[in-house]
Amino acid sequence: MASNELHETARALVADNKGILAADESSGTIKKRFDSIDLESTEESRRAYRDMLFSTAGLEEYVSGVILYDETLRQASADGTPFAKLLADRGIIPGIKVDLGAKELAFAPGETVTEGLDGLRERLKDYHGLGARFAKWRAVIDIGERKPSYAAILANAHALARYAALCQEADIVPIVEPEVLMDGGHDIQTCAQVTEWVLKEVYQQLYYQNVVLEGTVLKPNMIVPGNKSEKRASVDEVAERTIQVLKRCVPSAVPGIAFLSGGQSDEEATAHLNAMNRIGGLPWKLTFSYGRALQAAPQKAWSGKNENVAAAQRAFSHRAKMNGLATLGQWQNELEKKAA
Repeated sequence: MASNELHETARALVADNKGILAADESSGTIKKRFDSIDLESTEESRRAYRDMLFSTAGLEEYVSGVILYDETLRQASADGTPFAKLLADRGIIPGIKVDLGAKELAFAPGETVTEGLDGLRERLKDYHGLGARFAKWRAVIDIGERKPSYAAILANAHALARYAALCQEADIVPIVEPEVLMDGGHDIQTCAQVTEWVLKEVYQQLYYQNVVLEGTVLKPNMIVPGNKSEKRASVDEVAERTIQVLKRCVPSAVPGIAFLSGGQSDEEATAHLNAMNRIGGLPWKLTFSYGRALQAAPQKAWSGKNENVAAAQRAFSHRAKMNGLATLGQWQNELEKKAA
């Protein structure tokens, strides 16, 4: 893929009215989700669940790409169509999660570094052959007493940059995901300071690794107070502070920013994205790359039963549409009530 094709793929991922579905839950994470609906997590139940999501009518109107897990990329729809082909035939770009998870960082108590660089070049070649055209790597930064350390920020930023360079070498668009967690009692100001520090280091490392920014997408956290903080923040404050940090850190060459929901409720994640897009006049597109915030409602409606597929797809379609409107700054709370 020539660099202009990488640019086109990155731009397509952040197209107007569309965002990314993160369906890349590891086997451990999906088991927890299925436990909550009393469903055993088996290869077939996971396949049936993803099939229900990916075959939702009209999905391509609001979803530009889907991040898959290794197992899911190798699975197929009930009629035998590989999931990557099913999505691509609908104009939805298949993607793949390539990191191997956050592991303890030596001599940094309570901090982690994401692993998975060993053998990544070969795995990316394999994934490209299976139809993946973008990838995702998540780095996790925790805020706490004497955290984060510069060692943790540097280690994660460096790994993200090396991953991104390997992706572009393999003709795959890297989604760069440095997530500052919302766990804890810190206030919104602390979140802003740490996120700014992390993003500045990430873009420094991307530069050192010769990553072409036009062929990337950033997947950051929003600037929110910790979930145990007594000081809450309004939707407008979250939007303003998030935009302020992004303007200070993210080069205008980046085509788009696809936010993670990071533990926010479905409607909170939609409202915050909408408020940011209402500010307008930004150098990059702002969209979503949500997992739980898109899937919680359909998962509950489905509960593993065939007779619930239509209801689950309606719930999924509704959340995707609401977030599509938020990418245009056209979402309103009344639309949620109307649907309910």
